[in-house]
Amino acid sequence: MTGEPEVRYAQTSDDIAIAYQVVGSGPVVIWMPSLSNIRAQWRVPALRMAYERLSQDLTLVLYDGRGTGSSDRRPGDLGLDAHLRDLEAVIEAVGADRVNLLGYYHAVATAVAYAATDPQRVDRMLLFGGAARMRDAMSPAQTQALLSLVEQDWDLFADAAATAWLGWGSGENAGRVAEAFRTATTPAVARDWFAEAARLDVSDLLGQVVAPTLVLHRQAAGQIPVEVSRRLAEGLRNGTLVELEGTTPTLFVEGGARDLAMVSRWFLTGEVCRDSASAPAPTALTALTTREQDVLRLIATGRTNASVARDLGITEHTVERHAANLYRKLGVRSRAEATAWAIRNGAD
Repeated sequence: MTGEPEVRYAQTSDDIAIAYQVVGSGPVVIWMPSLSNIRAQWRVPALRMAYERLSQDLTLVLYDGRGTGSSDRRPGDLGLDAHLRDLEAVIEAVGADRVNLLGYYHAVATAVAYAATDPQRVDRMLLFGGAARMRDAMSPAQTQALLSLVEQDWDLFADAAATAWLGWGSGENAGRVAEAFRTATTPAVARDWFAEAARLDVSDLLGQVVAPTLVLHRQAAGQIPVEVSRRLAEGLRNGTLVELEGTTPTLFVEGGARDLAMVSRWFLTGEVCRDSASAPAPTALTALTTREQDVLRLIATGRTNASVARDLGITEHTVERHAANLYRKLGVRSRAEATAWAIRNGAD
């Protein structure tokens, strides 16, 4: 794909314009937003590769919630009913009779509420990083420290959210994620957004959800304890918890290819690939020398040649030589293609 998908607009029942994009073909998966900016997210290499990989098998729908990204910036109400109106407007605009829901963080409660109140429309759900009572996911001290920056220093909040809390590290991916946060909304809207998120509680609706639901967990205890994800899965009629290896509290970064394979398989077949975290590296990866593998992993995180050289303690010329060799061995022609290969094949 070149460029990014066209941004379209859906109108909610309370007259809010919601920006959305549609890419790919296959079963419809609505990737529900938290604090989002879909246009900026396409500029994050790892996210772009995730979108492109998922859209090979699925119709992927992305949207910005009210008050964020390219949607109407006059959000008004930011409670659960408002988020349900956003989701309903996008589903109607797409024209899908049945959908799958991918709920991240704040959107987890909204996904549960929608699946409980409109069960005939939802085939499967995948939930990550949230809770039935969102204050359970937001109460750890590390999260509260991050949220305290929203009004104190918006730029610092964006940088800390991307690098420290979400674990994107350094390099182009981290910088682009921080920029997506920074441009997603205003500090005032973000303050109200998080305040309303802390009030979300759909515990009473869990038992009404009939859609098979995969709950994924990969967070350190200081971010979101595993017990929070376990209670969510156990409260659902057809909930399954899978604990992913690692501690980075996001998908498609740590173990990117394995995450993508699990997500695609779940939405396509309803099967849970529990052993994906220990899947062997692809044969092409073993053709690379250890140093070439190191260079590939760093390139895939968005680092420049100069940054790779500093991290590995070698010269920039040597990085260029290793990069040229690994491009040849993998049959790719550029950093972008090498990054895509690394994400698809788990070189992380």
